[in-house]
Amino acid sequence: MPEILREHFQLKETIVTIFARERSHIDAARESIREQRAYLEDFIRNDPFFQITLEPYDLVQDDAPRIVQQMIEKSAIFGIGPMAAVAGAIAKNALQAMMDEGATYAMVDNGGDICILNDQPLVVGIYAGSSPIRNLAFQLAARRAPLGICTSSGNVGPSISFGFADAAVVISEDVALADAAATALGNAVTAEGPLEECFPAIDRPGIEGALVIRGEEMALWKELPPLRRARVGEERITRE
Repeated sequence: MPEILREHFQLKETIVTIFARERSHIDAARESIREQRAYLEDFIRNDPFFQITLEPYDLVQDDAPRIVQQMIEKSAIFGIGPMAAVAGAIAKNALQAMMDEGATYAMVDNGGDICILNDQPLVVGIYAGSSPIRNLAFQLAARRAPLGICTSSGNVGPSISFGFADAAVVISEDVALADAAATALGNAVTAEGPLEECFPAIDRPGIEGALVIRGEEMALWKELPPLRRARVGEERITRE
């Protein structure tokens, strides 16, 4: 089996780790990120409200870039603003570019919002900051279709969250949908009360399963890959 290449790439606020077997696949992901960010920046220059609204965005023009349409559509499902899906949408388009180059193994980790195409078994760690629940990972079987695993946190990372989750993890075949759902799930996690009460916030078509960690508590919902013990070192976290 060829060696897996791993590359850290940063373009302004977008900070990703890209995994692939071939350099051309990594190059395709980098080019996609540059292109999609350019589309977004042009759109935001014309309408800065798109970037700051925390509520569903009403798109009035017919020729908006595809990434803008993806972000609006997926975030509206959960009643939140389009930027809640930005990391997942960028990762989704980057992975598609890799597939267009012939990749059968590819992964784009955009700050904890991960799009995966794995033709071999793969372990994906769960990072929950200072929670004592640690060194857990999903064991993914080989698959031929992309999968999104996205995480939101009230305590880890720069993204806006109004909840108290150390980690709110959502799985969907659509990574932009998973990204928006992770934000909605994280927002629904209260400081106290049963964790299970937060899951109705993301009970929508396309969501395969979810996991929430809050302090010493963890709750699982619907269908998730098997959990296993694995060292989740901070050096593997995608960040600046």
